[in-house]
This record gives sequence, structure tokens and C-alpha cells, in this order.
Amino acid sequence: MALELEVIKTSGKPLGKVSIPSSSTIKDLKKEIYKNFKVAVNRQSIRNGPKGRDEKDSLQISKISLERPNSIYVKDLGPQIGWDTVFFLEYAGPILLYGALFLYPQCAYGNETVSKGHGQDASKIFPFFIFPVGLINEICGGSTIKVQDNAYYAGILWSIHYIKRILETAFVHRFSHGTMPIFNLFKNCGYYWGFALYVAYHINHPLHTPPPAWLFYFGTFIFIFCELGNLSIHILLRNLRPPGTSVRKIPVPDSNPFTKLFNLVSCPNYTYEFGAWVGFTLLTGCLPVFIFALAGLYQMTVWAIGKHKKYRSEFPNYPKNRKSIIPFLI
Repeated sequence: MALELEVIKTSGKPLGKVSIPSSSTIKDLKKEIYKNFKVAVNRQSIRNGPKGRDEKDSLQISKISLERPNSIYVKDLGPQIGWDTVFFLEYAGPILLYGALFLYPQCAYGNETVSKGHGQDASKIFPFFIFPVGLINEICGGSTIKVQDNAYYAGILWSIHYIKRILETAFVHRFSHGTMPIFNLFKNCGYYWGFALYVAYHINHPLHTPPPAWLFYFGTFIFIFCELGNLSIHILLRNLRPPGTSVRKIPVPDSNPFTKLFNLVSCPNYTYEFGAWVGFTLLTGCLPVFIFALAGLYQMTVWAIGKHKKYRSEFPNYPKNRKSIIPFLI
């Protein structure tokens, strides 16, 4: 049996009618809308009313509770870009920008303020960078730059974090939506790239005072512990979703001890992420890192509360003792 639906933009403008089998999914409807009205599939958000929520691609049309009989609403999301493309760019930027300040501090701080008499050879930390080190050193003045041991090892850990994120994007994450509005590319890159320059400028500054050795080691332990925890949660979430689907299940701990945090919060990946930047704050003794950590905590808390509410509304048997992101608090 076929359904005849009137397609209306959420602004109220009618596009026309489509005829589609009642067993069709939202994805099938999107293809039909593209065929008839030339609205690209990845730009469409199908809704049951002008202010309804976005319906999942896998949902059958016959199961939607329409606000108006035989009327379906579509919102044009505008130009889109792939999630993975955005992630690759927003995570590559901090490595390149941090590396630039790390390798060429004389260009940022002036040759007179850069110490060359002690520490580590800065050019050895990022062997994967294709930077003309010798040429830029000549332009900026000076020879091989020596940096403090603290800044040297902080640069290694910073790079590990973002390389991990890039690898997770390529091999771990499964996205429920293939694209996002292209504006997000500029917003996300502005956030990550801007903070990368802010943090790198202070950590690599010749006058930066590193913390005591015990605090460096303690912060490094917290950082590595939380990075492993974050990776463990991402792998568990990946295994919950079969390839090519947007299936959602209640996440529960597996045999990996890092996943036990699911007993306390709905989004332990965010908890570990914040913990990693607290560790990085301690090992560098740098206040701008903590500002970066707090900014990230604020945004992740907003996301976590939203996901927590969605879990509870979607799954009646969802554990009631879990918080969103901070155990026992939020």
C-alpha cells in the first residue's frame, strides 16, 4: 500500500506531494524528496511537524505520529560536511600549530629571549613534521633551539593526545549521522586551533616556570591513565553499534577495568577527557591549560546532560544511579 504525503518545509512553504510505499523508511523518503524537489539527502531533516525532532533514517514512515494527517515536514540543514573530515582538520591543527611554536620559539618570543644553552633539541620531538627547520631558524635568527625538559615532554604528550584522536576518528568512531553543517568546521577549528596557540605560547615560553618534578610525574600519570580510559570507552561504544547502523543500546562495563566508570556516569569518555587535561595542567604547571580544561568541561557537560536525558527517555530500565559526567555530582 502506498502513502501519499505532502512535503512541507518547516518554514511553512509546501514543496509538493510524493507517493511512497508505507513500509518505506525515512531514508527512502529522503531519496524520494531529492528525486522530486532536488534537496540533497544529507541536507534533509525529516520531522513530524514544524517544530518536531529529527527522525532517524531507519524509522518506518508508517510509525511516525504526524501532527497533520498525510503531511511530513523537511528542514533544509544547509551545506554539509563529513564528521570525519571536520575531526581530522580540528585535530591536525593543534599538532601543527603547537609544533610551530615549539620548533621555532625565536619567531614568537624573539631570539634574545630564547635559551639555547640547556634542555632538549626541539627539532627531534616532531620527526613527522615537514618543516624546513634550518631555513626558518636562519630567517628568524639563531641556531638549533634548546627547550626546557618540561616543555619537551609536554609537547610529546600533547602530540600523543591529538594523534590518538585522529586515529580514533579513522578506525574507532562510528557516527550516527554522516555529516554536519559546514559552519561547524570553522567553529570547531577556531576553538581547537585558538586554544592550541594560547596553550603552546605559554608552555613553550622561555620564561615559563615548570612545576616540581613530583608534580610533573603525578600529572603525567593522571594524563596517561585518563587517555587509556578515554580510549577504552570509545572502543566499548564502537562495539555497541553494528557497522552501518545507528543502533543505540545501554552502555555497560565490559571486562576492561577502565569501563567500570559506566557504573557512575553516562558519559565516562568526557570524564576521562577532563581528567586528562587536569593531568596536563599539573605536569606543565600552566594556568592556560586549566582554562582550556574548564572550557572543555563546560561544553562536555552540556553534551553529557543531553545524552543522559536521552538515555533515560529512550530506555525505561536505564540505571537510575548514574550521573551525567561527574560521579555523584553532575
